[in-house]
Amino acid sequence: MSSATNHVEDEMISREDFVKIKAMHTAGMYQKDIASQLGIHPKTVKRALTRDAAPARVRVKRGSKLDPFRAQVDEMLGRGIWNGAVILRELQKVGYRGGHTILREYIQPKRALRTATDRATVRFETPPGQQLQSDWGQVEVWIAGQRQRVHFIVKTLGYSRRFHFWCTDSEDAEHTYEGLIRTFEYLGGVTAEVLVDNQKAAVLMPRGSTGQAAVFQARFVDLALVYGFEPTACRPYRARTKGKDERMVGYVKHNFFVRYQEFDSWAHLNQLAEQWLGEAADQRLHGTVKEVVAVRFEREKGALKAL
Repeated sequence: MSSATNHVEDEMISREDFVKIKAMHTAGMYQKDIASQLGIHPKTVKRALTRDAAPARVRVKRGSKLDPFRAQVDEMLGRGIWNGAVILRELQKVGYRGGHTILREYIQPKRALRTATDRATVRFETPPGQQLQSDWGQVEVWIAGQRQRVHFIVKTLGYSRRFHFWCTDSEDAEHTYEGLIRTFEYLGGVTAEVLVDNQKAAVLMPRGSTGQAAVFQARFVDLALVYGFEPTACRPYRARTKGKDERMVGYVKHNFFVRYQEFDSWAHLNQLAEQWLGEAADQRLHGTVKEVVAVRFEREKGALKAL
């Protein structure tokens, strides 16, 4: 590799990204996963890990209105926010006066690298009606004039990517089970299996790395018997097994909770959530399956078990 190419690779990352790369690698993340999260090329990650010190500087275009806000953009990209309109709206809140074009030009090269990494990942697909994935997320909003921590449970159909989420004030067992029942009612049926993270409300003992079966909480097993689904659990640290739902947690945070941040009550919050699901989330063109979610769900709903 020529010295000119080396120089370009060195300047693809900021000092902040260099520190993040080192920290993520120390925490045990794979290089390609670090690259995907930061929106950079895997070779850039590999090269950064061979360095003892951060790059001295990052070459940027002078006079750009975006320059003072690049760190905020990178931080949002690192959290999985790739929606240009959402990023623009957040930057405008902190004083950005530039346009959408310069922002899009900054994001596009990173988006291309992210897309290439996604294409290289083997995706775990399921047939219609087979699987519902479950995960929790948290966010702080205003409810009835008070700052509140909202816990929201997201349930995503593995085939169509249609999902439902419900907001409450706790992630305990009662709310976990209620959230699941509400999702079945919203979807109009039950999947063959429900895949959960190793949350205590559902899993007593997680799956072992050598294939030992998970041990589920008795009440979760009872719920499975009543509704006729098979409970399944992810292997610890195997995020790809349940990636669809974890991505939907981020989607809800960075779309619904960016658009709506103040609510009259918990009931008002959940009412707006279901309205937004029908008007926005169901109508999106899914980037992986290249199909509108609501259209794809039409082929899946017939495979769901009746309530």
